Amino acid sequence: MKIHQIEIQKFKAATNNLHGQVLFKIDALVSAREPVDGIEPSSLLVMTEQNARVLMALLKTQIAEFDAKKPKSRHGRHG
Repeated sequence: MKIHQIEIQKFKAATNNLHGQVLFKIDALVSAREPVDGIEPSSLLVMTEQNARVLMALLKTQIAEFDAKKPKSRHGRHG
């Protein structure tokens, strides 16, 4: 498995598709990362606090769009 360090520079846009996926358009620096002996190899996603806040806002919007597309119950609340 190849591992990378992905440094988010800027989030440009977010959308979702019919397959239940959220897609982000970003500017990022991607560089190969060497595995460390004794540690499971993993890629790293690195971002500033400001970009993390932007990501959170974009995710909230996309999740709200998923929820808006779900059919509403015709029988009201159960319980």
